[in-house]
Amino acid sequence: MADTKKYLIGIDIGTTSLKAAIFDTDGVTVSTATVDYTLDAKGNTTEFDADEYISIVRRGLTEAAEKAFPGEGAGALSAKIAGISVDTQGETLIVTDENYAPLRPAIVWLDNRATAEAGQIERQFGRQRVYEVTGQPEITATWPACKLLWIKHNEPEIWERTKHVFLLEDWILWALTGEFVTEPSIQSSTIYFDISGKCWWDEMLGFIGVTEEMLPRAVPSGTPVGRASADWLCGGGNAGDGCADGIAVVSGALDQIAGAIGAGVVGQGIVSEMTGTTMTVFAPCSGIPDYDEGSIVPCHLSYDGSYALLSWTPTAGIALKWFKNKLCERYTFAQLDRLAEKVPYGSDGLVFLPYLCGSTMPKYDPDARGAFFGLTMEHSRGHMVRAILESVACMLRGNLEYLGVNCTEIRTMGGGALSPLWCRIKADITGMKLVTLKNTETACLGTAILAGVGVGIYDSVEAACAELIAPDKVYEPHPSEQSDAAYRAYCETDDRLYPRT
Repeated sequence: MADTKKYLIGIDIGTTSLKAAIFDTDGVTVSTATVDYTLDAKGNTTEFDADEYISIVRRGLTEAAEKAFPGEGAGALSAKIAGISVDTQGETLIVTDENYAPLRPAIVWLDNRATAEAGQIERQFGRQRVYEVTGQPEITATWPACKLLWIKHNEPEIWERTKHVFLLEDWILWALTGEFVTEPSIQSSTIYFDISGKCWWDEMLGFIGVTEEMLPRAVPSGTPVGRASADWLCGGGNAGDGCADGIAVVSGALDQIAGAIGAGVVGQGIVSEMTGTTMTVFAPCSGIPDYDEGSIVPCHLSYDGSYALLSWTPTAGIALKWFKNKLCERYTFAQLDRLAEKVPYGSDGLVFLPYLCGSTMPKYDPDARGAFFGLTMEHSRGHMVRAILESVACMLRGNLEYLGVNCTEIRTMGGGALSPLWCRIKADITGMKLVTLKNTETACLGTAILAGVGVGIYDSVEAACAELIAPDKVYEPHPSEQSDAAYRAYCETDDRLYPRT
């Protein structure tokens, strides 16, 4: 009997790597493939070849398919893959001519060239007005509105030829299907999308000089948008051709939102945190919070048109990696954990501030720098590791308090979730239950769930999460005077070295 089992593909495009994963409809990972790439960064500019984004998608899909269905080729994909979806980083901008040919390299989200344009937009609209329409409390060079204005001012010959404006997710959906389409979560941080009305902000578009015809058609996350040729996915044909009888392609979501879906964070009361190089916190909320001049917390549209607060820090896991690579080269992370496990809360008076790349939330200070404070002759390598682990846990608690989140559970992801000690420290210092997940490919899984909803395999995102997302380890909080004292010492040291202005 022929194999009639169906599969779903989730594609996650991060800043410097792509991951493609194939799942069965029970949420089991069948295969994964990772493609790393290097950005072209010079000074305050960061770019990448727009067509190369498409090439790495094809490479990732081809490798994942060959692992899952060895020797079966494009025919196997057509017969077995029920749907594909993609999540990407936000704010990476691509402009094309009328034939969808890129006019210049993509301007990556990290790019900061458009500072003058950000100032111009702020003077025209003011921060409160921009926040109330778009949910973004700051106006920075990162936002696509500022980047488009920069192109208009500095590359008039390209601006004159610009007929289509893409974000990265839109670009990949076009490459797969030939459809010029987007979804609201990826547009939330453009500052030309109205997150309340869930439509383009005409006033901002007029100020920039962009018409709605230059922008993709917006559909909800999890909506079928077209079909992709299996031959193209395996290396043949042209991008943007589409295929009437090909594989269904479904609109995805911003990468942080896809990761939250893959962690089962689909309602209020549960938040997710990812401790990787940086730390990000995703917290669903009931609506757009009132404007607060002192807050820099952004509010984003989520996959279903609801809202979520996002916070991030420039350093988290990278602080421990720096310490290991620079000062403990012969130790594994597990060995460092064993050293830190012998040290009590508070690290015998040693405090670490993890500001190796400045500070964003809850205290914005890009000039802040990391520090060990309180070092004495009695402190050892284990004390220093413990202080680093506690600092990230304190930063997590500080961000949750800054967001004003009331939750009963934290779903934890990233490399930090692999350390039982770190998880216990986070649970105790935050006073909240911490849960790791059996399937750690959360962004790809979340995107695959959106694909499954779009093709009718799952009734809803929530139903799929209830069926597919399984906890692994649960860390119940055991807060104590010692853990609370460690948090107070961290905050006092932070305020002493970097007073709030």
